[in-house]
Amino acid sequence: MNKNQIKKERFVLGWESGSQNLSFLDNVLSERVKSVIESPHGMWNYMTYRDAIKILGLEMGEIYKEGRVDLDPSKWADFGWMTCYAGPPQSAIDAMIEHTNESNINPYSPDLINPLRDACANLKFGRERSKEFEVIGAEGSQAGISYTLQTVINPGDEVIITDPGYFHFESSILMAGGVPVRIPLSSENGFRMHPDDVSAHITPRTKVIIVCDPLNPFGTVQTKEELLSIIEIARSNDIIIIDDITHDTQRIDPSSQHYCMSSLFNDTNVDNVISTFSVSHGYGMAGVRIGFLAGHTELIRACLITKTSLTRLNTNLVAQYGALAALNDHEYVKSSEAVIRRNYGLIKEIIDKTEGISIPVEPKYGFSMVIDVSHTGVTAQELTVALFKHNIAVYPGDGLGNIGATSNIRLNISRPDTWAFEHLEKSLPLAISEAKSGIYRESIIRFFEERNTERSQAIVREIKRNS
Repeated sequence: MNKNQIKKERFVLGWESGSQNLSFLDNVLSERVKSVIESPHGMWNYMTYRDAIKILGLEMGEIYKEGRVDLDPSKWADFGWMTCYAGPPQSAIDAMIEHTNESNINPYSPDLINPLRDACANLKFGRERSKEFEVIGAEGSQAGISYTLQTVINPGDEVIITDPGYFHFESSILMAGGVPVRIPLSSENGFRMHPDDVSAHITPRTKVIIVCDPLNPFGTVQTKEELLSIIEIARSNDIIIIDDITHDTQRIDPSSQHYCMSSLFNDTNVDNVISTFSVSHGYGMAGVRIGFLAGHTELIRACLITKTSLTRLNTNLVAQYGALAALNDHEYVKSSEAVIRRNYGLIKEIIDKTEGISIPVEPKYGFSMVIDVSHTGVTAQELTVALFKHNIAVYPGDGLGNIGATSNIRLNISRPDTWAFEHLEKSLPLAISEAKSGIYRESIIRFFEERNTERSQAIVREIKRNS
């Protein structure tokens, strides 16, 4: 085996491979795993900037050193990954250094230390812990969502989500044996989950509604009245709500107000609500894997049983001290908000100068936003590859849903320095011009043809129609 073969083998489970030929596993894999593998939202079935590496003929090992999967910020303008680049707070780093000792590493850790449990309940979920409300730990909010779905879903139960929406909700639903039901988002419903739309999508099989608020990818937030209506609609139909508030740390629009559903207990009965949050995104601490689930004590106890049955172990104790410091670092929130607000202004200036690109809805919270490239003459996938050639990483819309699959691009606007935005401004016209030449089109079509799903075939038709 030569050096290049060894280098490629190291990435055998990464983006350089992904055979869809599963015939030899037909009698081995569960139907749940098969459904995820076949799903458009299953890993490797939607296109990301990492797929541009193969399309451009680049070497994976030259871009991702020593098996890491993050891009070097000194060389790359990464608008793709959903972690706050204005973080982590220095206070969190200092706390983890201080608590890295034998007594915190040797023993098994508690689910959560009490100060962290209290801080999360008060600061993020807006209420005190009690016999009716409790908080437990999870390995990020995605893990918390998965535990909840495994706890309440029976095969065939339906789960309402949005389209577009966060990549991995669908995979978690399928792994629980559930059926995703999508509410289309557009300017007509303000790119939010409107209560009328929720009612229209409820069937006798509906078991869960996932409310991602603020919404990844658009950064929109639900109004208090909308949340109260959704809670009452769900309660009257014996439906559980998963309220994902992961992106509520930074406020872009000072006039906007976000409400955690759990905090509305004085306005209505929220016993059917499970709220989830993590320090991965807003605090730039994705690597520590600390998230939280909160809700009625008996419901949360059932989720804890699921978590214990699946993983048995709890979150890292050293990381818990870092998360506690982060949640109490109000100066970090102010400074990171200032960075993101500045960056949104820079993006708007770039879009104003670029023909064919628009912002479908202004983000209110978080650090993700969407641009519409449908009038540039190229698809989001072609532009993603062209931008990656210029060391700019973005996510095209096909992983986020059917709507905007070939026209939307999601951006992370949290980088603290301005180099990435200056580089985007300089490179965007060049990338559009290169993409218009059609040099990436056949490779992108081949990528989706190999996925061989109904949705991928629809995307191929759309790409060909635009060519």
